Amino acid sequence: MVSETKRFHLALPALPALPALPALPARPVASAADRLSTMFHHHYDFVWRSVRRLGVSPDAVDDATQEVFVVASRKLDAIEVGKEKAFLFGAAIRVASDSRRARHRRRQSASEDQPEPRDATPAAGELVDQKRAREILDVMVGQLPEDTRPVFVLFELEGLTMAKIASYLDLPAGTVASRLRRARELFAAHVARLEARSTQHG
Repeated sequence: MVSETKRFHLALPALPALPALPALPARPVASAADRLSTMFHHHYDFVWRSVRRLGVSPDAVDDATQEVFVVASRKLDAIEVGKEKAFLFGAAIRVASDSRRARHRRRQSASEDQPEPRDATPAAGELVDQKRAREILDVMVGQLPEDTRPVFVLFELEGLTMAKIASYLDLPAGTVASRLRRARELFAAHVARLEARSTQHG
């Protein structure tokens, strides 16, 4: 005997199948322009300092900084998320190197009868304010060899760890350590010469 409840369910008409729910739209991915704008906002000062300390002349620093971000805009798809700063520093090294070579070529093509440029290293007695101190620091860092300068800049001036520098420059940790040691020795020699000249000038 069929129960009343069962007869009730059997009498109900079949319900139509529910339509499939539309798929939720994918979360929008930041556009290339947005990503480049974020990189520019967060890392402009770092790039500006880097190209200056990597030997770009003061009058060319702004253009060199802009060139770094132009390079980034062309290779945006190849820059790993989270490694933007490392990419920008690598680009800064190359842009600074090109800028120094161009400046050297301009000097070579200048007339030989022009007066010799004055030594750009200021006397220690001229360290009268913070701006002058930064100028002297930039000059001395700019005199470091190209292979040691990036390590010195990142460790001593930007405060990065040895491991981070090794990642930025794609170098073994031992190479980073040896280049930093050599850079410190050369920098100390520059300081010693500056102090000796200051003493000679009374």
